[in-house]
Amino acid sequence: MAVLALASAPARAEVPLDAVRAPPAAGEVVYFLLPDRFENGDPANDRGGLKGDRLQTGFDPAAKGFYHGGDLKGLIARLDYIKGLGATAVWVGPVFKNKPVQGAPGQESAGYHGYWITDFTRVDPHFGTNADFKALVDAAHARGLKVYMDIIANHTADVIQYRERDASGGFPYRARADYPYSRRGGASGPAINAGFAGDQDSSPANFAKLADPTFAYTPFVPAAEEHVKVPDWLNDPLFYHNRGNSTFTGESSRFGDFAGLDDLFTEHPRVREGMIQIYRQWITDFGIDGYRIDTARHVDPGFWQAFIPAMLETAHSRGIPNFAIFGEVAREEPANGYIAQYTRRDGYPAVLDFAFQSSVRAVLGQGKGTNVLADLFDGDVLYEGGEAAALAMPTFLGNHDMGRFASLVRHDRPGIADAELDARVRLAHVMLLTLRGAPVIYYGDEQGFIGDGNDNDAREDMFATRTASYADNTLLATGTPAVAAHFDPSHPFYRLIRDLAALRAAHPALARGRQVVRGYSEQPGLFSVSRFDPQSGAEYLIAFNTSDAPIHAASVVGTSAQTLESLFGKCPSRIAAPGSVLLDLPAFGSAVCRLLPSSPGMQTVK
Repeated sequence: MAVLALASAPARAEVPLDAVRAPPAAGEVVYFLLPDRFENGDPANDRGGLKGDRLQTGFDPAAKGFYHGGDLKGLIARLDYIKGLGATAVWVGPVFKNKPVQGAPGQESAGYHGYWITDFTRVDPHFGTNADFKALVDAAHARGLKVYMDIIANHTADVIQYRERDASGGFPYRARADYPYSRRGGASGPAINAGFAGDQDSSPANFAKLADPTFAYTPFVPAAEEHVKVPDWLNDPLFYHNRGNSTFTGESSRFGDFAGLDDLFTEHPRVREGMIQIYRQWITDFGIDGYRIDTARHVDPGFWQAFIPAMLETAHSRGIPNFAIFGEVAREEPANGYIAQYTRRDGYPAVLDFAFQSSVRAVLGQGKGTNVLADLFDGDVLYEGGEAAALAMPTFLGNHDMGRFASLVRHDRPGIADAELDARVRLAHVMLLTLRGAPVIYYGDEQGFIGDGNDNDAREDMFATRTASYADNTLLATGTPAVAAHFDPSHPFYRLIRDLAALRAAHPALARGRQVVRGYSEQPGLFSVSRFDPQSGAEYLIAFNTSDAPIHAASVVGTSAQTLESLFGKCPSRIAAPGSVLLDLPAFGSAVCRLLPSSPGMQTVK
């Protein structure tokens, strides 16, 4: 069997190619979008069939926190645009029926983003119908595109209210120690739920003894919304934690309401059974290809240990053998140890690679040394399945919550010139599409969107916008106003991503090949890796310059290499000495080089 020796770890000697075979998802390029902000294919559904002003319908295209009119028919009409970019899968923001508007008087906003679900069984009328969603899946499949649904199991829309408020009118988190399940309204209250052994025992027999949900607050459902949630079991407060608002620390991160949203009691066997039934049905009825799971770290591990195998089994029985599941474990720091636990303990096949995102931001936004990236990839062994599993982790640069990468760099480097911002964001995309992982492109990045910040400020319209705070932006690379529709395949960032995606498709080493770190330092400058063809073992060298000045630097390569072929950027024609190559890279430059051995056939890399 052909083997590769690991130059960076000689003690591990030779590793069979089969031992580092990547999961199928490693080959994907994912395009993530919010339907409301992508394309308006049917203006008749802009108000979701509702009457009244924006507080009743949720529709106000001039306000960044309300519906703007994008829908599933519009997405179908733009699938060729997405396919042309080089994407292989479309991650669609939640399409389920939402509470149209919620929030205190004067602070209202709409559920255009899809995360305030009331009906888990149907598409929100603002986006279309279930038939429209089936048409989307079929149209995507006809083009060779997969469809990933964005789903939520942690919470529903804010429907349940509490009779108690603190002095400020809010609902602060009430901890289990101070408000045990065995007492109404606190440890000194009257006894309730006799015999209930607590939330750590998820057996039906134990939860049959939990009959009273008033242990912390007194929850109630307003009369006008008593049956607003579908399926109907979701309307019972007994199936929610009812402990007040999370502070996103400690136990409140798991048991608290996410900014007021009703936090499901996911330890409860009825909740587990109900959520499994809901999401099995979407796989069975629509033949989707994967789930991105929201707020994964706010749900107990036992839920995922039951839910994930059920989804994979359902997909397999539907004839979808490589069903993708990846969770959102938001942790904005350069460390993958935290997010890796969700692949080991909770059973996630993959998690969104927040560690990758924060590491790339650290070197290109915050000016840190490239050793940050080396440390990141050293941690790949922590994932369940180790370095091979890491090849399929969905990597990204920015998103709808934290903001676009361009706005993050601008925040990190106040006063940065447009040309330098453009160069840093370009290099970030080269990293995204050539380093290990399954890259996720956030819609609009391929058109040079910058954004004004996070959340609503990073959710611009792809169609002609009527929102002033979006229209006054300019685009990277072109400097043109962000007013008209943005589906230009000639935009420099569209062409950059398209060309890199094509390079990945043509060279499996860049999509599924094992990665070995070759060069890095404690300062901005060279970062290089080798990636190896999963079948032949052929070596590719990928090099980046994260500094604002040209560099002339040496990188380790395999000793069998003699010459280099430039695939992207400019590579030297020959090695400097066995095992070493001298690289000349411009400021924020990069190069992808195929290494050619002295003789044909498989060579051992030492």
